[in-house]
Amino acid sequence: VQLQASGGGLVQPGGSLRLSCAASGSIFSFNVMEWYRQAPEKQREWVATITSGGSTNYAGSVKGRFTISRDNVRNTVFLQMNSMKPEDTAVYYCDLSQRGRTYWGQGTLVTVSS
Repeated sequence: VQLQASGGGLVQPGGSLRLSCAASGSIFSFNVMEWYRQAPEKQREWVATITSGGSTNYAGSVKGRFTISRDNVRNTVFLQMNSMKPEDTAVYYCDLSQRGRTYWGQGTLVTVSS
């Protein structure tokens, strides 16, 4: 299984950005996809989760501002980020978990700055 994240970039405070992560390979019907992020000199932190059935969960720091969604036909997960803050600056990573294994994609850098 391979995951390819994209969509990172520079955005001003209060702006929006949409990340995508496409999974390829042997993808099973039941899986969980997530977004994590890692800010400079900080540990990686969980951002959001979505199951193959569409159930979602969010970290408190992004709840109400970020929305996770997925396209099961294309095995792609999205992260819509609104009302962004400088503290959202980080490398964002996606992962897919299925049948007891977790696969990670490479990160995509998001910078929130004026």
